[in-house]
Amino acid sequence: MKLGFVTCVKIGLNCMEAIYKEGKKLDFALTLPDNIAKDKSGRVYIEDFCKQHNIPLLKSGHINNVDVIAAINNYDIDWLFIVGWSQIANLNILKSPNKGVIGMHPTLLPIGRGRASIPWAIIKGLDKTGVTMFKMDMGIDTGSIISQMEVPLNKKTTSTTLYSQIVDTHSRLIKKMIKPILEDKIRLEPQEELKASIWPGRKPKDGEINLKGSVYDAEKLVRASTHPYPGAFYYQDGIKCTVWSAKILKDMKIKPDLKVTNHIEFEDGILVIQN
Repeated sequence: MKLGFVTCVKIGLNCMEAIYKEGKKLDFALTLPDNIAKDKSGRVYIEDFCKQHNIPLLKSGHINNVDVIAAINNYDIDWLFIVGWSQIANLNILKSPNKGVIGMHPTLLPIGRGRASIPWAIIKGLDKTGVTMFKMDMGIDTGSIISQMEVPLNKKTTSTTLYSQIVDTHSRLIKKMIKPILEDKIRLEPQEELKASIWPGRKPKDGEINLKGSVYDAEKLVRASTHPYPGAFYYQDGIKCTVWSAKILKDMKIKPDLKVTNHIEFEDGILVIQN
């Protein structure tokens, strides 16, 4: 069984490393040219890793280019992993590997198809999320599920901590499933469409705190928008104030001994800004 891997981000490189930690190997890799997507979150360069492990590497500007299809066919790839890649693979790519294309998505599909999975899990107040490995089809995150791993959330979870957990879970899921994949012992489970939800992308402007809303929503937005994202914010006297960390003070009367100098008052509580 021959494996290929497509990535240009740290989370994908970690998965490649996990495959080798399990004593398995890759027969082909694809990444973007060095001058493309330099500012992409988590952008990495996998050339050194590929040289170290003698993995044939192709750099191409788009997943659907003819040189990519030619390489998949040339290396007789059975399964092609695509991880952390924003371009959508067309039908020609999906049909090129002998067995198919495997994707990984940072939610428990069919919940949370789409984008901004980490911030949304916090904003929606979920008690768990996770990572899903699935066989890709022409839909967006709609393919049959190969395996999943859960990640618990609590009322203190931030995007910083959740991102780290999601990265680690990708690697653990790869380690768990690489042997069954190579031995052709995986089982595909169709997604339950009645449980499906689609989460839209988020932009920096979506981090603005609603000063007329709930303190609880504001606090969740702060946790969801913190690093590695642009941060939650509000305007005070026309000046944009970015909030990276905050906590809720339920007592509507701020006591002098608390030494609270930076805060936002809501009808249902006070948001104490920590930094």
